Amino acid sequence: MEQLKSRIEAVLFVTAKVLQINDIAEILEENPEDVEEALLELIMDYASREGALEIDDENGYILQVKQEHLDIVEKLCPVELKPPVLKTLTVIALKEPIRQTYLKDLRGSNAYEHVQELVEKGLVSKHKDKNGRSFNLKTTPKFAEYFKLKGDIRALVKTLNIDNGVKDDEEQRNPDEK
Repeated sequence: MEQLKSRIEAVLFVTAKVLQINDIAEILEENPEDVEEALLELIMDYASREGALEIDDENGYILQVKQEHLDIVEKLCPVELKPPVLKTLTVIALKEPIRQTYLKDLRGSNAYEHVQELVEKGLVSKHKDKNGRSFNLKTTPKFAEYFKLKGDIRALVKTLNIDNGVKDDEEQRNPDEK
């Protein structure tokens, strides 16, 4: 059992993504019931130590840094953004301040999830607009620092070679200035 636990730990460490029991069993060519038993023991092992790592089992299984140590990780590791989230961030940067509802029209309903991720990473701030019906979105100083931007935010588009497909619409660009 100890060897299986070590092999499962290696899989979780290397993949760094959420896996299901059947995924782990297939990778290790092991019986799913044995993998589940070893995985539960491994979770208990991590929970009993006072280390910085844990196995989260909310939507599958992933080895991750405990919440109380994320500030250290953020200092040492750059923010990783998936291409759709990066495109949403680009639109926000080019059109800021931009209403979240307008962003949804431009980028689709996934824009809400993208905005939440960007707010959590500290790259975007959101505040209720004057009507209280939507949010205005803006980039933060962390955004400019991360992308090493000084002055014109449009440099981001050139840097990332992204075509944002957005017209320069002054009414949407400055939603509270009418």
